[in-house]
Amino acid sequence: MQVVIYLLWILFYTVNIILAIYFILPVFLFLIHFTLPASRRLALQRYPKKVNKDFDFAAIITAHQDVKLIPPLVDSFLKQDYKNFTVYVIADDCDITDLQFSDERIRIIKPAIPFHAKIKSIHFGVESFERKHDALIIFDSDNLVHPNYLSTLNKYFQSGFRAVQTHMLSKNFASTYAKLDSVGHIYHTFLERQVKMELGLTSAILGLGIAIDLDIYNEIMYTNKLGGFDKKLQVQLAKKLPSIAFAADAIVYDEKVDSGEALEKQRTRWIFTYFTYFKDSLALLANGFSTMHMGRILLAINMLRPPLFLTIALALCITIISFFVKPMIALIWIIILVLF
Repeated sequence: MQVVIYLLWILFYTVNIILAIYFILPVFLFLIHFTLPASRRLALQRYPKKVNKDFDFAAIITAHQDVKLIPPLVDSFLKQDYKNFTVYVIADDCDITDLQFSDERIRIIKPAIPFHAKIKSIHFGVESFERKHDALIIFDSDNLVHPNYLSTLNKYFQSGFRAVQTHMLSKNFASTYAKLDSVGHIYHTFLERQVKMELGLTSAILGLGIAIDLDIYNEIMYTNKLGGFDKKLQVQLAKKLPSIAFAADAIVYDEKVDSGEALEKQRTRWIFTYFTYFKDSLALLANGFSTMHMGRILLAINMLRPPLFLTIALALCITIISFFVKPMIALIWIIILVLF
């Protein structure tokens, strides 16, 4: 019995330490950001141009059963101040009767058999390339891109980066849910991408606005076609490349969820993908330690954290439990949570 109690205490302290890391690390990175000189925050200026080339970009837009938001997105591409690109609209199970564009850089492709899976649409888009592009960029149908999006992105590739996550901002704030979703994204962008780029570490990616060297993308193997493909993509890119860049000045706008039902569906999907790719996250952590690559270690630690709302709920539960078993730990947790 004594052994069981001893093991339970070890488990209790271990959970406390691991969980505390997820609240202390953001505070630590936040303080580092404000101690950096201004020159460190202008990330791209630290990386000299390596090639003087206008990279050929292929923008893949995945649409599923709805194309009403495709025209404004395509229009935002046609207004780019950079001209070396082709847009591939993959209209999965969509009616494309009225979807017509005169510009030869816009390609509308409808699969003969519906995919009902984003990763399948992306692969189909790559297989449909009319030529060998230098890099591909992944978009959802409800996105919009800033007029200097591609010209800015080109500078990062000229500096030698082979994977660049661009800056996703919200395009709608009408509902409370959209505002909450936006606040959460601002938090993750700052800590998981902006600060990492300032420190020269690997930035986390998203499922949209990620630009990848085509040769690198073709090397990545997917073992399934489940949701959360960006998790698998992130692990593979982190292992293959010295770093993944974050382009804060290359802006893509995204439609945020605007209802409780949509928010619930989104969070449920995130929980599912977290467990689906848990082994991949562990593998990246092991790779980070074996190669002593701090960028991979921090990225893996972030990937192993459950969705933030679950992490906060768990911390509150442990704080309450600690009041009854170890009041000093409860006090420490209150301090940590206040700092967070």
